[in-house]
Amino acid sequence: MKEKKFISVVVYLHNAGDSIRTFLETVISLCKARFEEFEIVCVNDASTDATVEELKEYLAQNPAGAMVNVIHMSFYQGLEAAMNAGRDIAIGDFVYEFDTTEVDYEPELMMEVYEKLLAGNDIVAARSNGSVRLTSKLFYALYNRTSYAKGKIGPETFRLISRRAINRIKSMGQYIPYRKAVYNNCGLNMATVTYESTGKCGKKKKAAAAERTGLAMDSFIYFTNALERVSAVISGLFLLLTVGMGIWLVADFFNADKPVEGWLSTMGFLALGFFGVFVLLTIILKYLSVLLNLVFKQQRYLISDIEKVVNPNEH
Repeated sequence: MKEKKFISVVVYLHNAGDSIRTFLETVISLCKARFEEFEIVCVNDASTDATVEELKEYLAQNPAGAMVNVIHMSFYQGLEAAMNAGRDIAIGDFVYEFDTTEVDYEPELMMEVYEKLLAGNDIVAARSNGSVRLTSKLFYALYNRTSYAKGKIGPETFRLISRRAINRIKSMGQYIPYRKAVYNNCGLNMATVTYESTGKCGKKKKAAAAERTGLAMDSFIYFTNALERVSAVISGLFLLLTVGMGIWLVADFFNADKPVEGWLSTMGFLALGFFGVFVLLTIILKYLSVLLNLVFKQQRYLISDIEKVVNPNEH
């Protein structure tokens, strides 16, 4: 018996010409076998190779039996903005989000994630047990330690989200800067399915360093109190320095060896001044975090056109 839920598969494409065929073969075969209705939404983020041509050629030779839409971004806008566009176009009851076309898992993993969602979750992610870059480990450790949400985020290969989750996160704000963090903060049940990598895919493409750094900084500002904590710690250090200077100044009156005239008072003034500056900065950061929670940024991506890929053999 095939599942009756309408499934949307949203996949990010940027210079994925070497892996798009394997991905389509894996996903389409499973969707045909296990779901009555499905669609595929491909988000072409300004690919400069033959990604789109490879996609069309594969579909011409292997009819998908479903509608395939290709969203062409106006220019390169990065993973998060592109996937926001794809998710907004998707119409399925449940939406698979594939951030990459690299396949290092068995097709049935998609069904494991699906069944986990039906068991009472609204967002289910698939995560490999493979190694994680040191920088990613540090980011996830710091983020999870300072995040407002109870759950934790980590590296994910793909995820499945329900229509209720999509409606919830849209109600939270039109612009979603980092999907993992928004899903983690939406208040709905989340789960993770781990798997052993098959090692069939090549080395995963890394996002540009500037893009990863910018995304990390935005995430800390939007979803954690990391900057507030840093500012509070620095304020505490300057407070200790101010107290120390005060104690030293009092002790100086009873000390036979006098320091350079005005040195203690100058240092005490500077320590007190820096303490005040960082206290003020902590307060400002707190107010900014509240404002960001109340007023989210507007939706931020540009689409040039949406192309419906229909196989002539399917008419």
